[in-house]
Amino acid sequence: MLDYTIGEPITDTKAPSGPIDERWSARKFSAKLVNPANRRKHRVIVVGTGLAGGSAGATLAEQGYHVVQFCFQDSPRRAHSVAAQGGINAAKNYRNDGDSVHRLFYDTVKGGDFRSRESNVYRLAEVSAQIIDQAVAQGVPFAREYGGLLDTRSFGGVQVQRTFYARGQTGQQLLIGAYQALSRQIDAGNVELHPRTEMLDLIVVDGRARGIVARDLVTGEVSTHLADAVVLATGGYGNVFYLSTNAKGSNASAIWRAHKRGAYFANPCFTQIHPTCIPRSGDHQSKLTLMSESLRNDGRIWVPKAKQDPRPPDQIPEDERDYYLERLYPSFGNLVPRDIASRAAKNICDAGFGVGPGGLGVYLDFADAIARLGRPAVEARYGNLFDMYQRITAENPYEVPMRIYPAIHYTMGGLWVDYDLQSTIPGMFVIGEANFSDHGANRLGASALMQGLADGYFVLPATLNDYIGQGGFTDVTLDDPAVVEAQTGVRDRIERLLSVNGTRSVDSFHRELGLMMWDHCGMARTAEGLRKALERVPELRAEFWRDVRIPGTGEELNQELEKAGRVADFLELAELLLLDALVREESCGGHFREEHQTPEGEAARDDENFSHVSAWEYGEKPVLHKEPLNFDYVHPTQRSYT
Repeated sequence: MLDYTIGEPITDTKAPSGPIDERWSARKFSAKLVNPANRRKHRVIVVGTGLAGGSAGATLAEQGYHVVQFCFQDSPRRAHSVAAQGGINAAKNYRNDGDSVHRLFYDTVKGGDFRSRESNVYRLAEVSAQIIDQAVAQGVPFAREYGGLLDTRSFGGVQVQRTFYARGQTGQQLLIGAYQALSRQIDAGNVELHPRTEMLDLIVVDGRARGIVARDLVTGEVSTHLADAVVLATGGYGNVFYLSTNAKGSNASAIWRAHKRGAYFANPCFTQIHPTCIPRSGDHQSKLTLMSESLRNDGRIWVPKAKQDPRPPDQIPEDERDYYLERLYPSFGNLVPRDIASRAAKNICDAGFGVGPGGLGVYLDFADAIARLGRPAVEARYGNLFDMYQRITAENPYEVPMRIYPAIHYTMGGLWVDYDLQSTIPGMFVIGEANFSDHGANRLGASALMQGLADGYFVLPATLNDYIGQGGFTDVTLDDPAVVEAQTGVRDRIERLLSVNGTRSVDSFHRELGLMMWDHCGMARTAEGLRKALERVPELRAEFWRDVRIPGTGEELNQELEKAGRVADFLELAELLLLDALVREESCGGHFREEHQTPEGEAARDDENFSHVSAWEYGEKPVLHKEPLNFDYVHPTQRSYT
């Protein structure tokens, strides 16, 4: 088992004090400014073009910086943000139902099981209203009511309707808005875009992030790019589990390589299970499909009261159905937070009441909604989601209930950042899902798009200005020893991968790793299972480097080589994730240790010993630095949704 040491506590020195509703304004006012003429002299690298990266690149270029932007897709529009479905939260209180910035702040801290920073979450809630105004100005086609006002709907973990949406395509429409802003700057020459290019290492000179080493995925050319600051907006690491709702290309290489260069990795065990996914259909499957949480607004979740009931759902009478979320959590019903809904589905299926192949499914039924609202109204809200479900399963959800089961979705952990979104490497900023900053141990639905756009449009442009404004940038050339070392290391790693010439495919290693992670570090975790996985992962990693087979060369389009590099990183990250889960001897949010639960089977936190951020420093023995969490406005309590 991997050993570790305890290091000095870590402190967020950029977080302002004073009244919480004045902290972001105070920080912006205290930040140094860079005049427009001087901004043109500075280069900023942005890795990633999803909602966080696309909005950041467009905004920084609009300010006057020369932005050099990278994505491994052929177009920024293919970033995985496009797959987000249900909506984006904002505290505008259009429904006049009691919402406010403070309530969004409270819901988010509580939903994250009191494992997030108050200052960061309040800022997110405060900025949320500006995001909607920005998106509307860009022409994002949010759903509207009959009178033309923006429509909203509910999401899990809240009792107000604050989620703005564009049918089931909210991520796609918001990404198009960010993309058109980015395209304007590309056309103006302020953004230099490098598509089909993957970051493979971070260049650190004199302790500062000063560039990256990247590989052209079409030609195989390895190149070096230098700048005054580097921004990582590369998403989460859910694909360490192999089967997840993430796109197959989603990976953790950028943040993991930065971690090995000195960036602390925070709370890696905080991974999210999404409760409404299409169940897996067999061992052949390579990814899972998300069905939006918004469906829980009108869909009712149930299972038969009889174990292994063989009858079709329409032949099961109402009094023989168990609407278990409505029974267990009457105040929130089907709209409990994701971690609660996921564990409830697992428990009901483990008890033998599941439906579908293997009993790993529950029903999501729209019969009541169709009877109440009419089919046209349901089609208007969810039509594209229903169509997608029917294409995948060959079942018509207007006529029979959907079958759903939890799956790996989002990662709340990520690189540690301070209030300015700067990592422990000066000059390297991390935004969106790639950082850990806002969601604690469980993300509320419709908050990912909110955080990505808040970071990119509003937070980073102010805090990066402060870093640039402090100056002190020395000239860095391609023959600098740190630059040469990083580029040589990338080339050597590629050659090492290609030279193994073993017998096993990359996917076979990834699949084995993912199954092990799901079994021992998925919805439920035990010390015994985590230790077992910690013994096996180093063995599997050694087998990978001894027996992986990668056809082709490094001087061409070679997708097996791409995957191999990413899986090699997953094999290292998995060990840290397991260790973090083992060390955190409590249950909170998506991290559920079976040894730590209430008599009712809910998560049992240990605030006395674990009310902190776990920030890991890379090394032969990882070093754990703890950042204490202080709560002055939302006092930790046992979460209740009953």
